Amino acid sequence: MTLLKTVNAKFFHAEIPYKPMGKYVHFLTVRVTESYPLFQTDGELNKARVRAGVTDSTPISRLAMFKRKQSTPERLVGRELLRNYGLMTAEECEYNVKFAMNNPDCIIYGFAIGDSGSEKSKVVVDTAFSITAFDESHETFTLNAPYENGTMASKGEAGSKPGEVTSRINQQDHIRPQVFFPSIVTLKDPTEASFLYVFNNILRTRHYGAQTTRTGRVRNELVGIVFADGEIISNLRWTQAIYDQMQATGTLHSPDPLNEDDVLTAAQVAVEGLMASESLVHTDFIGEAFKPLLAEVKAQTGSEESLRAILRLADDEAKAYFAKHVEKPKKAAAQAR
Repeated sequence: MTLLKTVNAKFFHAEIPYKPMGKYVHFLTVRVTESYPLFQTDGELNKARVRAGVTDSTPISRLAMFKRKQSTPERLVGRELLRNYGLMTAEECEYNVKFAMNNPDCIIYGFAIGDSGSEKSKVVVDTAFSITAFDESHETFTLNAPYENGTMASKGEAGSKPGEVTSRINQQDHIRPQVFFPSIVTLKDPTEASFLYVFNNILRTRHYGAQTTRTGRVRNELVGIVFADGEIISNLRWTQAIYDQMQATGTLHSPDPLNEDDVLTAAQVAVEGLMASESLVHTDFIGEAFKPLLAEVKAQTGSEESLRAILRLADDEAKAYFAKHVEKPKKAAAQAR
């Protein structure tokens, strides 16, 4: 069953293979913060001291968005869709509690259930870094708690309740809006259905990081897709190349936020330059070449009928893979004992 007209079928497998077969699709994503998200460990924002650019050797501190902060929200969006369209129930498969092992989420994104079995993720995501420096990309908020009559309680002071001393105050670093995290999401050995499943999850995910019900709004802008026979550049190198490109064009205006159009233009130019030096066989859909593919994918995932068909096909492939490569070996092992 062919789902896409804008991409050659040779880039996809007819079924999910058990062994790595050397087909990769890379989603070139720029994650844009639209509120004040938190990407933190042990109460502090994650950051790393790295080189500013590929050519600019100045060391700077950058915010870091670890891989689980990216992949978990995206797979949860996919799981929500599977439940919505009746392909999975909360009782049979609960994230990080009880994996059913036989649905698209489990087979594509992987699972580990102790002695019961495991499946390695076919989606590879690495740490993403902010283009701008840490000092320009975050700010500290003082948080306190209002009572119902509208007054605020602060540390060491009497609260709104007579005679009660409270300590409902705290400080927390937040990432500012319009901070950009270039991130390459890689899917190994895709079928058309798994490609569209992961693509749709990236496009739909809107919240990342801690406190996702109150903040953490992030939008994903894709600048292209690369099909290759291996893994391509790292997130850090792409980010550094974008920094160099923006510095060369004079579009870094510290401490003002970056202009999104400038970022996306620089991201496209940078990745095209980096891919030109890659020693891989690759086919790039970037810039104008990417627009027809993006339009086709959005049309398919924006229609209930076609989205249901994509999810159904992805589920059929996952269940066939489970029966052949997960369930059958387990039964054989049990019989051998």
